[in-house]
Amino acid sequence: MAASSSTGSATEPPGLETQWREIDNLNQQQLRAGDSWYLLDKRWYDQWKEYVHAGDQNSSSYPGKIDNTELYEDLDSYHLKERLSENEDFVLVPAEAWHKLLSWYDMMDNQPPLERKVVIGSLVYLSCRSLSVCMCVNLSHVYLCLIDAIHQKIRQHFNVSETAESRLWMRSTDTSSERLRNLNMTILDSCLSSGMVKYTHLPFTPLNSGHLLCYTNFATRPPGVCGLTNLGNTCFMNSALQCLSNTPPLTEYFLRNSYLEELNFTNPLGMKGEIAEAYADVIKQMWSGRHYSVVPRVFKTKVGHFASQFLGYQQHDSQELLSFLLDGLHEDLNRVKKKEYIELRDADGRPDQEVAEEAWRNHLRRNDSVIVDTFHGLFKSTLVCPECNKVSVTFDPFCYLSVPLPVSKERVMEVFYVSLDPTAKPTQYRLIVPKAGRVIDLCTSLSQATGVPPNQMAVADVFNHRFYRIYQADESLSCILDRDDIFVYQLSSGCVDQDGEEVVMAIYMRERSHYRDYGSGSNNYGTSLFGHPLLMSVPRAQCTREDLYQLLLKRLSSSEPDRGSSTEEGQSACGSTDTNSQDATDGDQSAGVEPSGKEEEDEDEDEEEEEEAASCAQANKRLPGRLRNTEKQKKALFTIQAVNSNGTTERGMGEVDGVFSSYANCSISVANLFFMCMQKYIKHQSMDVPHQQITVQLQECIELFTTVETLEEENPWYCPTCKKHQLATKKLDLWSLPEVLIIHLKRFSYTKYSREKLDTIVEFPLRDLDFSGFLLKKTVNSTEPPCRYDLISVSNHFGGLRDGHYTSYARNKDNGQWYYFDDSKVTYAREEQIVTSAVYLLFYQRQDKIRQPTVPPPVPSSSQPENHVSSQTHDGMDGASSCVSMETD
Repeated sequence: MAASSSTGSATEPPGLETQWREIDNLNQQQLRAGDSWYLLDKRWYDQWKEYVHAGDQNSSSYPGKIDNTELYEDLDSYHLKERLSENEDFVLVPAEAWHKLLSWYDMMDNQPPLERKVVIGSLVYLSCRSLSVCMCVNLSHVYLCLIDAIHQKIRQHFNVSETAESRLWMRSTDTSSERLRNLNMTILDSCLSSGMVKYTHLPFTPLNSGHLLCYTNFATRPPGVCGLTNLGNTCFMNSALQCLSNTPPLTEYFLRNSYLEELNFTNPLGMKGEIAEAYADVIKQMWSGRHYSVVPRVFKTKVGHFASQFLGYQQHDSQELLSFLLDGLHEDLNRVKKKEYIELRDADGRPDQEVAEEAWRNHLRRNDSVIVDTFHGLFKSTLVCPECNKVSVTFDPFCYLSVPLPVSKERVMEVFYVSLDPTAKPTQYRLIVPKAGRVIDLCTSLSQATGVPPNQMAVADVFNHRFYRIYQADESLSCILDRDDIFVYQLSSGCVDQDGEEVVMAIYMRERSHYRDYGSGSNNYGTSLFGHPLLMSVPRAQCTREDLYQLLLKRLSSSEPDRGSSTEEGQSACGSTDTNSQDATDGDQSAGVEPSGKEEEDEDEDEEEEEEAASCAQANKRLPGRLRNTEKQKKALFTIQAVNSNGTTERGMGEVDGVFSSYANCSISVANLFFMCMQKYIKHQSMDVPHQQITVQLQECIELFTTVETLEEENPWYCPTCKKHQLATKKLDLWSLPEVLIIHLKRFSYTKYSREKLDTIVEFPLRDLDFSGFLLKKTVNSTEPPCRYDLISVSNHFGGLRDGHYTSYARNKDNGQWYYFDDSKVTYAREEQIVTSAVYLLFYQRQDKIRQPTVPPPVPSSSQPENHVSSQTHDGMDGASSCVSMETD
């Protein structure tokens, strides 16, 4: 490309705000055949934006002359670099915008303007050494057209003969490409989200040599059907933004640039217009039709700057972000430049209509913006003093409705019961317990099914073959999550006192290998825990190694599995599989005794194993003959070792004066594994009763919102008659509703007894949600707006209190099609998919304001949204009274 000189000295530019408004308006133009667009270095353009937004003509951010140096391979030939990427290396501006910038700032000497012609349709950048042209492909519904159609259009443009071979590649990274072999796929199904395709024809050159690169930027989805990149736990923000993006009156307000005339830079309650401008930038990108996904990094930074709770990359609540954003947009766009003081008046017996109109007028005197126009309604608040019956009526504006969900007072819990009878298999029960109850209530419920007194039960959370936590009887059941594996153990005596004669011993099962872990710096052998641990109440005097050996051997010797039972009764309660050892299951063998004919261990075994075997010799002699080791056996069937709560040893850990007072292991040889915890658990008949998902209607939640309630002690009302704070009764009623009604389902329940997320399914209509029965204000003439609403978007939350993932469903305002937004991924959605237990925020638009689709809907593909399963982890472990673990030879 030959170099050309610049146009000469720059003319006097207009004001900075005018510069930005003119260029931004021009950049909203759509691509049309025959138009010219120009490439601008991205860094220069960003510097210019910073300069005009600073509002200071003498700012140090002045960009200087237009400089595209970074786009060239060298300045002698002005060859463009390979693999230049839009919005990373350069931006495209239409011809009129280019000429304005050129006249204001001039251009570096001898640099040529980088003009590109739009030939046919969606923009394609081509570069081949000295070749740099612009091309488009004119295809209806380009996002549904086949890859082969794009291939043929490119071949026609370059006059490639029918006999010549050519290939298409999708660039997966900066240095590698993947060939597009199936040309019969649509652009959407082939996931060309990177927006880059490489075209080569014979003779083929290396893929990275740039012989002929064709970077496509097809608008594969309609405007607005655009994902948002997750910047790190920002799915909550993406979900809220997608819902607002698909709110037609607000989005059209920004796309028309109406906000530019209403930016309020002086409002002390606002953000100097920065939140509104950052939001506008995101919306314009999402609705430009040029992007598969947008990176909202600048918006995230602005939000964190003005709301410190959103700094960093922790997970947050989409409703809290939405609340901040609506308030921030309102104050940034507030048409009231100077707010006057208004003293609020009580109704004092005046008619509701009069008081409501006065309240709304007063609200508009201080608050007037597109947010008020779109989202604000009015409700009536009635307070009654319980002492003097003083009635206070006020009308207050709202931006969204936070409606409660009916909360059940009962809870379903599933537990494994381990009987003291060693021949009984662990049994799984489904229990009904009070939601605000305590651990003793769980034991009482289980007692009714087993006949075992509640005070002879110990409740523990088992995780990874260890006790994650052993609960006290008076602890709240809210400490136990539905995903926890809860075991209830029968004890041989009643409630064990910490200083009493009985000690609760926790027994870990550990398989011991025959090598030492020299890297640990301790006497710990290579071991692994298996099965579920045991809890036993042991007389304090019998906590010695010899006595524990007898107690454990007696307990475990009778736990041989029923050889005639079916293997399909259930899974192992400890999560292990059966050990299929013919020797171990010979009928001639007694439980706890190694099979006859087993060869003796090598005589050069570790000395510590010899000592452990010797220490148990006396205990073996006192056992009945059926359980006693044979004379040929030199070693005990298992050994006992003091350990910490994780089941591992530490330097210096052991008995104190020969008595175990801490955790311990029971180590068991491989040949004896099947005796310990290899039983199948069985299911109690209570497990056959299906657990029904609670389902409520949205109308029930709204009715609950308008129910009379008594104020809490933490939030009393000051009665002007009694001259003191009172726990008054309060009732909220809906008076008038906005054009777009946001309903927040209060799934996160926080009480003095519990904290939980309610997974109740709330059934809601997608059309014709009728509020006429909830409104106090009755229609007096035909000019009153109707009370029926249609759904336009939904924010979902998957997971629990401590973790989760946000997604959204939304109906595109232009084509009426529903889409599923999961961060940067966007797929078609069907209406029957929308109602789930994950729904968190509902956006409804009044029917008289809904426009009919302006473009025909696309043909949905078979893509389905994926299920979201949040990973769950255990954070730590609370201690038991004492714990023992068993170790094998």
